[in-house]
Amino acid sequence: MKSLSDPSRALADGLAKIRAEFDVPDGFPVAVMEAAEAAAKRIPNEHADRTAVSFVTLDPASSTDLDQAFAIVESGSDLLLHYAIADVAWFVEDGDAVDLEAWARGETVYLPDGRAGLYPPVIAERAASLLPDGPRPAIVFTIRVAMNGGVKLDGAERAVIRSRAKLAYDSVRVADVPTGFAEIARRMAINEERRGASRVDPPEQEVQRLADGTFQLAFRPQLQSEKDNAALSLAANMAIADAMLAHRTGLFRVMAPPDASAVQRLRNAARALGLSWPPSTSLSDYQRTLDAGNKQQAALMLEIRHAGTGASYQAYKEGVLPWHEAMAATYAHATAPLRRLADRYVVRCALAIANGQPVPPAVNDAFSRLPKVMGRADARASRITHAAIDLAEAVMLKGREGDIFKAVVTDVADQRFRVQLCDMPIVANVKAPGSTEGDGVTLRLVSADPEQRSIVFEPA
Repeated sequence: MKSLSDPSRALADGLAKIRAEFDVPDGFPVAVMEAAEAAAKRIPNEHADRTAVSFVTLDPASSTDLDQAFAIVESGSDLLLHYAIADVAWFVEDGDAVDLEAWARGETVYLPDGRAGLYPPVIAERAASLLPDGPRPAIVFTIRVAMNGGVKLDGAERAVIRSRAKLAYDSVRVADVPTGFAEIARRMAINEERRGASRVDPPEQEVQRLADGTFQLAFRPQLQSEKDNAALSLAANMAIADAMLAHRTGLFRVMAPPDASAVQRLRNAARALGLSWPPSTSLSDYQRTLDAGNKQQAALMLEIRHAGTGASYQAYKEGVLPWHEAMAATYAHATAPLRRLADRYVVRCALAIANGQPVPPAVNDAFSRLPKVMGRADARASRITHAAIDLAEAVMLKGREGDIFKAVVTDVADQRFRVQLCDMPIVANVKAPGSTEGDGVTLRLVSADPEQRSIVFEPA
């Protein structure tokens, strides 16, 4: 974590420029807001009453768009995860103004100085958000988690729930969460080990705005509470994906493995960071040994996440197994409908399947269109995130022109080589011939330009 001095407002002005460059919307059109205000008043009269169940939420302390609440009970040796997901479809109807605006956005966009939501705040942060200030409509999925981490969708229903507590990652105590919370995480870890999953959870490199208006570049590893909470989502998403696949329908998250050249670049990056990666150890085995609390290993974890072709969405196709390499499983996104458009339709599909009903035609139609829409939204969000980080790195290095940095070449292409700095989680491109992958190099910082969000090095 590094505080960033910004006396010239390079960060503040740069973030405003990013918003304009990527057409990040500021608010919602009047017609969408009016439709959302009316929809937010809709009474949930098709929902069972489950307000007696002790649900809780667990999120960042500042979050107000709460997608998930959970309760856990024992069932013999199994654990039953009652996972309540915000019933966004109750407030958003196919083809209405709110729906059309959501299709144009695809997902919530996050920037250090604020977010551009998928839905208006009256829905996303009030009527549909599972806050503890009153009953809320939800889709409650019941996920059976076996001793070995195997998961199964046992049922789903529309229900009104009441969260008894809004818990925060950085302050939650063991006594605050239902019994079985950590046990589900342990079982899911066993399941991942058994499957040979290579999923890694690197720390997030992010730019944060502080209360005094200044910024900091944070390299934040996940807290244990975040990891345990993610295991609940993983259990639900895998169980729902299996149910959709069995019914030969659905929308899935898929991912191909990194190719040989990408793995070699990762080995070079590991060398740059002073890490030992035995030649006989595969990427999937090696990455499971990495510790996000170690800054060098954390930097490599970030590189691993970016090394593959990336995850994408795929509608069900007869004869094609929708496979997610990092998960080593069939996987879907269902647990964040307030932030991702696709999840609203996966939730509707799973609700129908669990109750023996046909999947609504509008949902099947959406599955054919969503891969393109979500791919475009994901790519845009990724570019915005990278732009914000590039901006922060340029601000961080501004004034250090002429300084010398050690680095290692991770790959070479077209008379340029890509380097990993040895002392910072920064990757840069350098124009110079004569270097090969794995070479150690000494670089001089030529320029750091926050206006262009660029840093330029040359061989020293």
